[in-house]
Amino acid sequence: MRVHSLNCGTMRPVRTPDGLVCHVLLIEGPNSLTLVDSGLGLADAADPAGRFGEARFYVRPTFDTAEAAINQVKALGFDPRDVRDIVLTHFDADHTGGLADFPWAKVHLTAAENFAATHPKGLIEKGRYLRTHRIHDPILVEHTPSDTEQWRGFPGAKELTDIATGIVLINLPGHSRGHAAVAVDAGDHWIMHVGDSFYHHGQVDGSGKAPFALTAMERVIAHDWKTVQGNHNRLAQLWQQADPDLVLVNAHCPTLLDLARGKPTR
Repeated sequence: MRVHSLNCGTMRPVRTPDGLVCHVLLIEGPNSLTLVDSGLGLADAADPAGRFGEARFYVRPTFDTAEAAINQVKALGFDPRDVRDIVLTHFDADHTGGLADFPWAKVHLTAAENFAATHPKGLIEKGRYLRTHRIHDPILVEHTPSDTEQWRGFPGAKELTDIATGIVLINLPGHSRGHAAVAVDAGDHWIMHVGDSFYHHGQVDGSGKAPFALTAMERVIAHDWKTVQGNHNRLAQLWQQADPDLVLVNAHCPTLLDLARGKPTR
């Protein structure tokens, strides 16, 4: 499968020199297109307060409609109606904003994340799971990755064969209750999109150079900070293995987006 790396939402938090992106994967399957996450959508630009909430004052999204997934799909020459499936790492607003632009698409996520989003606990979850992202009544498909299945040592994996072979949903909770990673077979290599399991490449590549503003935000909104730290360690080990057939990306690091696109890094 051919995979495109898109930036579907630029954000500019304070004291974060390179800013943040919303890294979305567009997968060309044999008969349809699939998105991994959906970034910010057209409705977000029209209603930032209702669609993004108070967090917009901290991460400061640009709400550029040219970055919306539906417009980028069109710009690549595809018919948006061919996007029939969207696989979510989790249900935060900067990952689900584009869902409303593809109301016909099936939205795949872990059952644990859907339960958390519909039964939020505490101020953090009530702030992150916005009802406005469900008012178009998305077609939700729950998955429970099996603990008996693994993907490269990560327990709790499920291949989404209803979409296509070579798309694997992997349990990776911590940032949120039902957070997941998504692995995609791109032919001569795999792409592992780990969502918000870490924010900055410096947290896994050994450089240790991550802006404090990001790591502080990460800790504040984490569902389970100790689990997040454990994920950092596991993903750092994966990075250090430097498997030539694996590209590791996350949702918000512009450096990793550039690497996935084959561009020189900052």
